Amino acid sequence: MTEHFGGHDAWAAALRAHGRRVTKQRLAVLTAVEHHPHSPAESILAAARTELPELTAQSVYVVLGDLTDLHMLRRFEPPHSPALYETRVGDNHHHAICISCGRVEDVECAVGHAPCLTPHWDENSKPMTIQIADVMYQGICQDCQASQKLPSRTSQVIEK
Repeated sequence: MTEHFGGHDAWAAALRAHGRRVTKQRLAVLTAVEHHPHSPAESILAAARTELPELTAQSVYVVLGDLTDLHMLRRFEPPHSPALYETRVGDNHHHAICISCGRVEDVECAVGHAPCLTPHWDENSKPMTIQIADVMYQGICQDCQASQKLPSRTSQVIEK
């Protein structure tokens, strides 16, 4: 089930449903992440400060950690990048990342059911029940290919 919220009223209801107080800091962070998906904490801080100028970096990190633990936010870590956050949770989608400009796009589950990948267990491993398969595609987006005059080497183009 994909969960998308939106607006202060919806975020307030979601916070209450998770047993959290509705605070200006939480609402500012949630709104910032909603409007700037796939952003690092520093960008979320800057965006949230447009709504709440006195917001501290420490508050943002605490709120991001708490909301990630509650599964109201998703945190993922691309290679060579700080952790990124988004409000799209609960659907096992993946990400495609441009290795040139860093643009991140959501990619739907490749097979149609979660988890998308079934691991192969060798005789020495202790199999586990997989709940999430996190796939990260890396490539060069069409804009970077065009501006850098790079040939497309991808076997599949992912369009938004």
